[in-house]
Amino acid sequence: MKVTNLDERIHVLDSESNAMTVVRNIAMSGLQEEAFYVLDVGDIVQKHQIWEKKLPRVKPYYAVKCNDNLIVIEVLAALGVGFDCASKNEINKVLSLGVDSSRIIFANPAKPASHIRHAAAMRVDTMTADNESELYKIKKLFPTAKVVLRIRCDAETAQCPLGMKFGCDPIHEAPNLLHLAYTLNLNVVGFSFHVGSGCQDPPIYYSAIHHCKILFDMATNLGFKPYLLDLGGGYPGDKDTSIDKIAEIINKALDEFFNTDAVHVIAEPGRFYVASAFTLATNIHSKRSVRGDENSSNTVTHNMYYINDGVYGSFNCLLYDHQHVTPIPLENGCGKMIPSSIWGPTCDGLDKVVENIMLHDMELGDWIIFENMGAYTLPVASSFNGFPIPKVHVVANENIWLSLKDVLPLTEDHFIIGNTPANLRLGLDIGGNDIDPWRNADPIMGLTSSEILTDTPNNPSHFIYDFIEPPLN
Repeated sequence: MKVTNLDERIHVLDSESNAMTVVRNIAMSGLQEEAFYVLDVGDIVQKHQIWEKKLPRVKPYYAVKCNDNLIVIEVLAALGVGFDCASKNEINKVLSLGVDSSRIIFANPAKPASHIRHAAAMRVDTMTADNESELYKIKKLFPTAKVVLRIRCDAETAQCPLGMKFGCDPIHEAPNLLHLAYTLNLNVVGFSFHVGSGCQDPPIYYSAIHHCKILFDMATNLGFKPYLLDLGGGYPGDKDTSIDKIAEIINKALDEFFNTDAVHVIAEPGRFYVASAFTLATNIHSKRSVRGDENSSNTVTHNMYYINDGVYGSFNCLLYDHQHVTPIPLENGCGKMIPSSIWGPTCDGLDKVVENIMLHDMELGDWIIFENMGAYTLPVASSFNGFPIPKVHVVANENIWLSLKDVLPLTEDHFIIGNTPANLRLGLDIGGNDIDPWRNADPIMGLTSSEILTDTPNNPSHFIYDFIEPPLN
C-alpha cells in the first residue's frame, strides 16, 4: 500500500536527533504557530517489546478507539498485533491495510444491527456480548459467530470505569446467558472482562481470571468448547508507569487457572501502546496578567496563558478520559515562580487546560510541551470555533526503520530518508512542497517557506516595495 501524502510518512532521523529535538526544531523555527504533535514510532515498538517480555502468553489486540492514527495501526499491524474494533468503520480501517479478519475481535457488547451484518460480510466472526438481547440479535443476524461473554469485574481504582455500562455479573447473570446461548445453539468460545481503563488495582486481574475459569468449566459441562480468554484493557502507558505488577498477577493467575496451551489468551491494550508515543507542542498566543489589589496594583498575582489547543481539541482527554496533564515550558525560565493557569483557544469558559500551576513568567510566542498525549486525544478532537486539530509529525530512528521498512503493511514508501529535520521544521513534505495551504508567505521578507529552504540569499523578492511619502498636513 502506497500512501501519496508524503508528509504523513515516517521521517527517519539521524543519530543526533530524537523526538524532542524535532519538537524543538519545529517550535523554534519561527515558521510554526499552530499546535502540533510528534509521534515517536520507536516508543510504540519499545512498548511492544515490553509487552512480549512481561506477558509472553498474552496476545495483544490493540484497542483502535484509543488512537486510530493510520501510522499507529500500520506499525502495530507490522508488529503482528491484533485489533479490538468497536464499529464497522474501525473494522474497515484495519481491514483496508490487509490485516486478516482473524486478527480482529469485535469487542463492543452492544452493537447496532447493521454493524453485526457488516462484520458477518467481512468475516469478522469473533464478537462479545453481555446481555440476552445481544445474544438474540447475534442469533438472527450472524448465527455462526464466535461469541465471547463479557463479565463485570471492576477495579477499585481506574482512570475510566466501564462496569456501569458493560459486563454481566459473573455469578448470576453469566450462567443464565450461557444456558440461553446453548438453547439458541450459539457458539460460545470464551469469556472476557475489562477492569477499567488506566487500572491502578492489579489484584483485580486475579479475581477476574478466577471468575473466567469457573465459567470455562461451566461452559464445558454444557457442551461448549471454550478456548478464548480475553483480559481486556486497562494497562497504563504513560512514561512514568509500569505494567510489571499487573503482569506479575496475570501470569500467576494464568499459571494457576489456565496452565494449558489449549486456551488462547488475548488482551485489549490501548493507552499502553500509544500514550507516551505522542508529544504535543502548544504555543502561547495570548496572555492576561491579573494584578493585586489597590494596595499593590502593580504586582502580578496570577498569569493566564491562552494556548492554541484546548479541551475541544487534544485536551478533551481532561473531560472524557479523566487525564491529568503536566505543562512543560520548552525554554527554562528564570526568576520567581508565579501562580498560573492555562486556557484553550475557544470562546468557551470551560476551555481550561490547567487550573493552577506555578510557572516562571512566560511571553507570547513561547511554547509549552505536553507529554503522554497519545491516548484518547486525537480521535475525539474537534475543530470547534474553527481552530484546527494539531498535525502529527511521525519520526523514527534508523534502527526502527531497518526493522520495519519491509514488514507489511509497511514498505519503504512509508519512510522518508534524508534531510528530514529541515522539512519537518518548515512543515514541508520531502519534495519541499508546502502542505499547509493556509500558511502565508513571510509578510516582511516576501519569501515562501520553500524559498527559505533554498540557500539563495541574493534572490530578489517576489514583491516590489515602493516608498510613498505621506502628504503633509
